[in-house]
Amino acid sequence: MNYRAYIFQLFFRILLIVAVILVLAYTVYKDQTAYSVIASIGLLYLLFNTYSFVKRRFVAMDDFFEAVKYRDFSRWFPEDRGPKDIRFLYTGFNEINRTIKEINSQNQAQYVYLQKILEMVDIGIIAYNLENGDVLWTNDSFGEILDMPSFKNIRFVENRKPELFNTIFETYHREPNSISIALQNESIKILISDTVFQVDEDAFKLIVIQDIDNTLNKNESESWKKLLSVMTHEIMNSIAPISSLADTLQTNLQLAIEQPKENTLELDDINAGIKTIKKRSEGLLKFAKTYRSLSKVTNLNLQRVKVSELFNNIQLLMEPSIKAKNIDIEFNISSSKLELDIDTHLIEQVLINLILNAVDAVKEKDNAEIKVLASQNTNRDIVIKVYDNGSGIPQDILENIFVPFFTSKATGSGIGLSLCKQIMLLHKGRILVKSVEGEGSVFSLVF
Repeated sequence: MNYRAYIFQLFFRILLIVAVILVLAYTVYKDQTAYSVIASIGLLYLLFNTYSFVKRRFVAMDDFFEAVKYRDFSRWFPEDRGPKDIRFLYTGFNEINRTIKEINSQNQAQYVYLQKILEMVDIGIIAYNLENGDVLWTNDSFGEILDMPSFKNIRFVENRKPELFNTIFETYHREPNSISIALQNESIKILISDTVFQVDEDAFKLIVIQDIDNTLNKNESESWKKLLSVMTHEIMNSIAPISSLADTLQTNLQLAIEQPKENTLELDDINAGIKTIKKRSEGLLKFAKTYRSLSKVTNLNLQRVKVSELFNNIQLLMEPSIKAKNIDIEFNISSSKLELDIDTHLIEQVLINLILNAVDAVKEKDNAEIKVLASQNTNRDIVIKVYDNGSGIPQDILENIFVPFFTSKATGSGIGLSLCKQIMLLHKGRILVKSVEGEGSVFSLVF
């Protein structure tokens, strides 16, 4: 900016003030009272004028700095009036305001863009002050995964769920770690990692969590489909040698019938071949039935069904045979108005399977009992629970009970619970299990 005019005017005023001071001193020395008064008035005028001249520039700068202090960059300074040096000053202020507004606009756009991206992902993210626990930023997914409302300080979580607080906020996870957390009587598996960063003198912690249960369910479902495809291929490969052996036996029989003298029929070979075909066919038939149970459940015939009607059907079917084994069974519904959109036949199959498993679990108990309960939780999800006071499930087996063809029973096929889980996934629901060895188990169907 050009301040030469401002410097010249200030210098000129200073010269005038010095000259008037000299004149005033001379008049006082000569005892010329009238001229002394005139010189004094002139000096006061020049001092006030110089003060106003200098102050006007500082007032303009104070206005600008105050606007900067309160981040008000919307103010516009007039560039077309006033002294030339003031106009230059205002031009500089306006240029700074324009630049800062452009930077702020770009930063705001980037912030909104980043915020929208982080809000859309299904990964929970939170950053908070390590010293006072104040939340710097979080997205909706974080609260949804932990089933928590929005909060401004992490102490809110500590007061409501101390164990969850210790697991998520107090424990450090430098490397991504898969852990299980308990939420409203159910357990979910999450992937968690965190890092600490510094902003000025404050330390913050950034935590990232992801619900991997749904991902595992989807991957598991896809794995089933691939497994079925592979095993179907293997079955077809096994049928080929059976067909070849049958063709060979048929050829030998045909030759023996048409030319009995030239072709002697070896009955032992025929018998061994037939036994081989029979044995392999029975194995393949059993194998095919097992896979058919899994592969046929692909479409749903959804109907609006009252839970009470569903329970009545199961009770009529199962109660007589269960009570004949000296096992008490109880059906209970929190409200007769509970309704579900389900494929009745498939959900009945799930409940029958769970009840039969419960019967097997309590068969050694003297006071054996099974409870089938239905209620609606705080999330408005309808939950059907099958409870037993049986032997429970060992922890080393518990994680694998839904894996296809895994079984701890000598005569089990390993598809019962796998089929239950597939049916629940088709209904966009979940099947959960809690078990204490020696005390019993509870399977929950969440719709």
